[in-house]
Amino acid sequence: MQNSPYTLIQPQNPRSCVVFSSPHSGMEYPADFLAVSRLDMLAIRSSEDAFVDELFADAPVFGAPLLAARMPRAYVDVNRGVDELDPALITGLNAVANNPRVAAGLGVVPRVVGNRQVIRSGKITMAEVDRRIAEGYIPYHACLAELMETHLEKYGISVLMDCHSMPHAASRHDADIVIGDRFGASCSAWISGIVVGVFKEAGFSVARNMPFSGGYITHKYGRPARNMHAVQIEINRSLYMDEAKMTRHANYQELRAVFTVITKALAEIGCACTCLAAE
Repeated sequence: MQNSPYTLIQPQNPRSCVVFSSPHSGMEYPADFLAVSRLDMLAIRSSEDAFVDELFADAPVFGAPLLAARMPRAYVDVNRGVDELDPALITGLNAVANNPRVAAGLGVVPRVVGNRQVIRSGKITMAEVDRRIAEGYIPYHACLAELMETHLEKYGISVLMDCHSMPHAASRHDADIVIGDRFGASCSAWISGIVVGVFKEAGFSVARNMPFSGGYITHKYGRPARNMHAVQIEINRSLYMDEAKMTRHANYQELRAVFTVITKALAEIGCACTCLAAE
Protein backbone atom coordinates (compact mmCIF):
# COMPACT_ATOMS: atom_id res chain seq x y z
CA MET A 1 0.00 0.00 0.00
CA GLN A 2 1.38 3.40 -0.92
CA ASN A 3 -0.07 5.41 1.95
CA SER A 4 -0.04 4.89 5.69
CA PRO A 5 -2.20 1.90 6.63
CA TYR A 6 -3.89 3.90 9.37
CA THR A 7 -5.02 7.37 10.39
CA LEU A 8 -4.14 8.64 13.85
CA ILE A 9 -5.87 11.75 15.15
CA GLN A 10 -4.39 13.03 18.39
CA PRO A 11 -6.29 15.42 20.69
CA GLN A 12 -5.11 19.01 20.94
CA ASN A 13 -5.80 18.84 24.67
CA PRO A 14 -4.95 15.31 25.86
CA ARG A 15 -6.74 14.56 29.11
CA SER A 16 -7.97 10.95 28.92
CA CYS A 17 -6.17 7.64 29.31
CA VAL A 18 -8.61 6.11 26.81
CA VAL A 19 -7.49 5.10 23.31
CA PHE A 20 -10.17 4.61 20.63
CA SER A 21 -9.30 2.15 17.85
CA SER A 22 -11.31 1.11 14.78
CA PRO A 23 -9.23 -1.70 13.23
CA HIS A 24 -11.74 -2.83 10.59
CA SER A 25 -12.89 0.51 9.16
CA GLY A 26 -10.34 0.57 6.33
CA MET A 27 -11.57 0.80 2.76
CA GLU A 28 -8.47 1.59 0.68
CA TYR A 29 -8.17 -1.50 -1.53
CA PRO A 30 -4.95 -1.94 -3.51
CA ALA A 31 -5.55 -2.13 -7.26
CA ASP A 32 -3.62 -5.41 -7.64
CA PHE A 33 -5.75 -6.95 -4.89
CA LEU A 34 -9.00 -5.95 -6.58
CA ALA A 35 -7.72 -7.12 -9.97
CA VAL A 36 -7.57 -10.77 -8.86
CA SER A 37 -10.71 -10.77 -6.72
CA ARG A 38 -13.72 -12.86 -7.73
CA LEU A 39 -16.07 -10.44 -5.97
CA ASP A 40 -17.69 -7.16 -6.88
CA MET A 41 -17.02 -4.14 -4.70
CA LEU A 42 -20.12 -4.51 -2.53
CA ALA A 43 -19.33 -8.13 -1.79
CA ILE A 44 -15.69 -7.51 -0.99
CA ARG A 45 -16.63 -4.68 1.38
CA SER A 46 -19.00 -6.90 3.37
CA SER A 47 -16.45 -7.58 6.10
CA GLU A 48 -15.72 -3.89 6.69
CA ASP A 49 -16.82 -2.18 9.88
CA ALA A 50 -18.06 0.60 7.66
CA PHE A 51 -18.46 4.07 9.23
CA VAL A 52 -17.46 2.92 12.72
CA ASP A 53 -14.53 5.34 12.76
CA GLU A 54 -17.01 8.13 11.91
CA LEU A 55 -19.24 7.23 14.86
CA PHE A 56 -16.32 7.77 17.26
CA ALA A 57 -14.75 10.63 15.29
CA ASP A 58 -15.17 13.13 18.15
CA ALA A 59 -12.86 11.23 20.50
CA PRO A 60 -9.99 13.75 20.02
CA VAL A 61 -12.37 16.61 20.93
CA PHE A 62 -12.80 14.93 24.31
CA GLY A 63 -9.10 14.40 24.90
CA ALA A 64 -8.55 10.89 23.54
CA PRO A 65 -6.73 9.71 20.39
CA LEU A 66 -8.54 7.92 17.56
CA LEU A 67 -6.67 5.29 15.57
CA ALA A 68 -8.47 4.01 12.45
CA ALA A 69 -7.36 1.50 9.86
CA ARG A 70 -7.14 2.56 6.23
CA MET A 71 -6.14 -0.85 4.88
CA PRO A 72 -9.18 -3.14 4.62
CA ARG A 73 -9.78 -6.23 6.69
CA ALA A 74 -10.12 -8.31 3.52
CA TYR A 75 -6.49 -7.45 2.71
CA VAL A 76 -4.97 -8.09 6.14
CA ASP A 77 -6.77 -8.49 9.45
CA VAL A 78 -5.05 -6.78 12.37
CA ASN A 79 -7.48 -8.45 14.78
CA ARG A 80 -5.75 -11.79 14.29
CA GLY A 81 -2.49 -13.22 15.51
CA VAL A 82 0.34 -12.89 13.00
CA ASP A 83 0.66 -16.69 13.07
CA GLU A 84 -2.99 -17.34 12.14
CA LEU A 85 -2.06 -18.51 8.63
CA ASP A 86 -4.45 -20.38 6.36
CA PRO A 87 -3.00 -23.41 4.50
CA ALA A 88 -6.04 -23.39 2.22
CA LEU A 89 -4.92 -19.97 0.94
CA ILE A 90 -1.13 -19.94 1.23
CA THR A 91 1.10 -22.14 -0.93
CA GLY A 92 3.57 -24.47 0.76
CA LEU A 93 2.04 -24.05 4.20
CA ASN A 94 1.47 -27.16 6.26
CA ALA A 95 -1.70 -27.65 8.22
CA VAL A 96 -1.70 -25.58 11.42
CA ALA A 97 -3.01 -26.42 14.86
CA ASN A 98 -6.79 -26.40 15.18
CA ASN A 99 -7.98 -22.81 14.94
CA PRO A 100 -11.66 -22.20 14.16
CA ARG A 101 -11.02 -18.73 12.71
CA VAL A 102 -8.39 -20.02 10.29
CA ALA A 103 -10.54 -23.02 9.40
CA ALA A 104 -13.37 -20.63 8.54
CA GLY A 105 -11.08 -18.68 6.20
CA LEU A 106 -10.65 -15.77 8.58
CA GLY A 107 -6.95 -15.81 9.31
CA VAL A 108 -4.58 -12.85 9.39
CA VAL A 109 -4.86 -12.81 5.59
CA PRO A 110 -8.49 -13.77 4.98
CA ARG A 111 -9.64 -16.27 2.39
CA VAL A 112 -13.30 -15.19 2.65
CA VAL A 113 -15.37 -12.12 3.46
CA GLY A 114 -18.95 -11.90 4.78
CA ASN A 115 -21.28 -14.82 4.13
CA ARG A 116 -18.23 -17.02 3.46
CA GLN A 117 -17.68 -15.51 0.01
CA VAL A 118 -14.28 -16.57 -1.34
CA ILE A 119 -12.14 -13.56 -2.22
CA ARG A 120 -10.04 -15.05 -5.01
CA SER A 121 -9.31 -18.22 -6.94
CA GLY A 122 -6.12 -20.11 -6.23
CA LYS A 123 -3.51 -19.50 -3.58
CA ILE A 124 -1.03 -16.78 -2.70
CA THR A 125 2.63 -17.06 -1.74
CA MET A 126 4.08 -16.62 1.71
CA ALA A 127 6.01 -13.68 0.28
CA GLU A 128 2.68 -11.98 -0.46
CA VAL A 129 1.49 -12.67 3.08
CA ASP A 130 4.71 -11.22 4.50
CA ARG A 131 4.27 -8.12 2.35
CA ARG A 132 0.75 -7.47 3.59
CA ILE A 133 1.80 -7.99 7.19
CA ALA A 134 4.75 -5.62 6.77
CA GLU A 135 2.66 -2.97 5.02
CA GLY A 136 -0.43 -3.00 7.18
CA TYR A 137 -0.36 -5.26 10.22
CA ILE A 138 2.95 -4.37 11.83
CA PRO A 139 2.57 -0.57 11.53
CA TYR A 140 -0.95 -0.65 12.99
CA HIS A 141 0.10 -2.67 16.01
CA ALA A 142 3.26 -0.62 16.50
CA CYS A 143 1.12 2.52 16.69
CA LEU A 144 -1.50 0.99 18.97
CA ALA A 145 1.12 -0.48 21.29
CA GLU A 146 2.87 2.87 21.55
CA LEU A 147 -0.39 4.64 22.36
CA MET A 148 -1.24 2.17 25.10
CA GLU A 149 2.23 2.27 26.65
CA THR A 150 2.44 6.06 26.42
CA HIS A 151 -0.91 6.45 28.13
CA LEU A 152 0.10 3.97 30.81
CA GLU A 153 3.28 5.90 31.50
CA LYS A 154 1.54 9.27 31.50
CA TYR A 155 -1.62 8.43 33.43
CA GLY A 156 -0.73 5.26 35.32
CA ILE A 157 -3.49 3.43 33.45
CA SER A 158 -4.57 2.95 29.83
CA VAL A 159 -7.95 1.85 28.49
CA LEU A 160 -8.59 0.68 24.92
CA MET A 161 -12.00 1.02 23.31
CA ASP A 162 -11.75 -1.51 20.47
CA CYS A 163 -14.58 -0.42 18.16
CA HIS A 164 -16.32 -2.76 15.73
CA SER A 165 -19.65 -3.45 14.04
CA MET A 166 -21.56 -6.70 13.70
CA PRO A 167 -24.05 -7.95 11.11
CA HIS A 168 -27.61 -7.78 12.39
CA ALA A 169 -27.87 -11.56 11.94
CA ALA A 170 -24.98 -12.06 14.38
CA SER A 171 -26.47 -10.04 17.22
CA ARG A 172 -27.72 -11.98 20.22
CA HIS A 173 -31.45 -11.50 20.81
CA ASP A 174 -31.23 -8.47 18.47
CA ALA A 175 -28.91 -6.64 20.86
CA ASP A 176 -27.91 -3.18 19.70
CA ILE A 177 -24.49 -3.37 21.34
CA VAL A 178 -22.28 -6.21 22.55
CA ILE A 179 -19.56 -5.33 25.06
CA GLY A 180 -16.72 -7.82 25.34
CA ASP A 181 -14.06 -8.01 28.03
CA ARG A 182 -13.08 -11.66 27.53
CA PHE A 183 -15.19 -12.51 30.57
CA GLY A 184 -13.12 -10.20 32.73
CA ALA A 185 -9.68 -11.24 31.44
CA SER A 186 -9.03 -8.10 29.36
CA CYS A 187 -10.55 -5.43 31.58
CA SER A 188 -11.47 -4.80 35.19
CA ALA A 189 -15.17 -5.43 35.71
CA TRP A 190 -15.87 -1.91 36.99
CA ILE A 191 -14.57 -0.37 33.76
CA SER A 192 -16.50 -2.64 31.42
CA GLY A 193 -19.53 -2.21 33.66
CA ILE A 194 -19.39 1.55 33.18
CA VAL A 195 -19.12 1.05 29.40
CA VAL A 196 -22.26 -1.10 29.49
CA GLY A 197 -23.99 1.59 31.53
CA VAL A 198 -23.03 4.35 29.09
CA PHE A 199 -24.71 2.56 26.20
CA LYS A 200 -27.78 1.61 28.25
CA GLU A 201 -28.15 5.22 29.39
CA ALA A 202 -28.16 6.21 25.70
CA GLY A 203 -31.12 3.89 25.14
CA PHE A 204 -29.44 0.87 23.55
CA SER A 205 -30.02 -2.78 24.41
CA VAL A 206 -26.71 -4.25 25.50
CA ALA A 207 -25.37 -7.80 25.74
CA ARG A 208 -22.14 -8.72 27.46
CA ASN A 209 -19.57 -11.16 26.07
CA MET A 210 -22.09 -13.08 23.99
CA PRO A 211 -21.72 -13.77 21.16
CA PHE A 212 -18.53 -11.66 21.05
CA SER A 213 -16.26 -11.64 24.08
CA GLY A 214 -13.28 -9.99 22.40
CA GLY A 215 -10.74 -10.84 19.71
CA TYR A 216 -7.00 -10.82 19.31
CA ILE A 217 -6.65 -7.09 20.03
CA THR A 218 -8.47 -7.25 23.36
CA HIS A 219 -6.46 -10.36 24.24
CA LYS A 220 -3.15 -8.68 23.35
CA TYR A 221 -3.69 -5.26 24.92
CA GLY A 222 -5.93 -6.12 27.85
CA ARG A 223 -3.59 -6.59 30.81
CA PRO A 224 -5.51 -5.54 33.92
CA ALA A 225 -2.65 -6.59 36.20
CA ARG A 226 -0.54 -3.92 34.46
CA ASN A 227 -3.35 -1.34 34.57
CA MET A 228 -3.89 -1.82 30.82
CA HIS A 229 -7.52 -2.54 29.96
CA ALA A 230 -9.26 -3.39 26.69
CA VAL A 231 -12.99 -3.41 25.94
CA GLN A 232 -14.46 -4.57 22.62
CA ILE A 233 -17.52 -2.66 21.40
CA GLU A 234 -19.70 -4.29 18.72
CA ILE A 235 -22.42 -2.14 17.15
CA ASN A 236 -25.37 -3.67 15.32
CA ARG A 237 -25.00 -2.43 11.75
CA SER A 238 -28.76 -2.32 11.22
CA LEU A 239 -28.85 0.69 13.57
CA TYR A 240 -27.09 2.98 11.14
CA MET A 241 -26.62 1.40 7.71
CA ASP A 242 -28.13 -0.68 4.95
CA GLU A 243 -25.94 -3.78 5.12
CA ALA A 244 -26.72 -4.92 1.58
CA LYS A 245 -26.01 -1.55 -0.05
CA MET A 246 -23.25 -0.42 2.36
CA THR A 247 -24.93 2.96 2.72
CA ARG A 248 -25.84 5.07 5.75
CA HIS A 249 -29.44 5.14 6.93
CA ALA A 250 -31.44 8.34 6.68
CA ASN A 251 -31.18 8.64 10.49
CA TYR A 252 -27.39 8.27 10.46
CA GLN A 253 -26.66 11.85 11.51
CA GLU A 254 -29.11 11.53 14.39
CA LEU A 255 -27.34 8.40 15.59
CA ARG A 256 -23.99 10.04 15.01
CA ALA A 257 -25.03 12.77 17.46
CA VAL A 258 -25.92 10.13 20.04
CA PHE A 259 -22.49 8.59 19.58
CA THR A 260 -20.86 11.95 20.20
CA VAL A 261 -22.46 11.90 23.66
CA ILE A 262 -21.38 8.28 24.14
CA THR A 263 -17.81 9.02 23.04
CA LYS A 264 -17.61 11.92 25.49
CA ALA A 265 -18.80 9.67 28.31
CA LEU A 266 -16.31 6.93 27.40
CA ALA A 267 -13.45 9.42 27.25
CA GLU A 268 -14.48 10.69 30.68
CA ILE A 269 -14.13 7.16 32.01
CA GLY A 270 -10.49 7.72 31.21
CA CYS A 271 -10.45 10.87 33.31
CA ALA A 272 -12.00 8.97 36.21
CA CYS A 273 -9.49 6.12 35.79
CA THR A 274 -6.64 8.61 35.86
CA CYS A 275 -7.84 10.05 39.13
CA LEU A 276 -8.23 6.59 40.68
CA ALA A 277 -4.79 5.51 39.46
CA ALA A 278 -3.25 8.59 41.09
CA GLU A 279 -4.78 7.83 44.50
